[in-house]
Amino acid sequence: MAKVLFIVSGATYWVLKDGTRYATGYWAEEFAKPYKAITDAGHEVVVATPGGVTPNVDMMSLRPAMAGGEQGALELEAIIRDAEVMRRPLKLSDVRLEDYDAVYLPGGHGPMADLAFDADAGRLLTAQLASGKPLAIVCHAPAAMLATRIHGESPFRGCEVTGFTNDEEAGVGLASRVTWLLEDELKDKVGVAYSRGETWKPYMVEERNLITGQNPASAAVLANRLLEILA
Repeated sequence: MAKVLFIVSGATYWVLKDGTRYATGYWAEEFAKPYKAITDAGHEVVVATPGGVTPNVDMMSLRPAMAGGEQGALELEAIIRDAEVMRRPLKLSDVRLEDYDAVYLPGGHGPMADLAFDADAGRLLTAQLASGKPLAIVCHAPAAMLATRIHGESPFRGCEVTGFTNDEEAGVGLASRVTWLLEDELKDKVGVAYSRGETWKPYMVEERNLITGQNPASAAVLANRLLEILA
């Protein structure tokens, strides 16, 4: 049995250009589908957040329109409700990476508000990348790569990476309202070799031990790849 660390945002809102607090958190599908797949396979999941705060689900991600219908929304809710680990997360500052076989980061807009600026998240991502053990990151969670920079340089520079696209951000009506866009910052400030697939379709990029997914639909694909590696 493997032990997988989920690094999850603890944010409840993201401040937009006009100062509005946009309610957010982690995206239900991006936590629930990998959590279920990994635990159903007999592996253990441990959750860690900045400061050990209880993660907040983005309620928009539980709307039937966003969750593949009424049944899909109910299934996601049930998985989250039964996930005791979400109610007793570790502090990122207390995490010992040597205790885990893999690390996974779900997205939602939450990471744009906290993980992108969290020194512990940056330290853990840097160490996990160097360890050679699997590091899987989906949707907006590659924002945490921004926190790996020291004097402007990131160990993720040049890595093949995907993440939530500018087009997808425009599709949810936020591109013109936010202070920064993930795709742009990954290219300009981290210096990754960014690639993308079709909007809203599963798309995964793998380079050495780093596995990234573009959007919510990519979370299940990442989980399956993690399971193959951990088998």
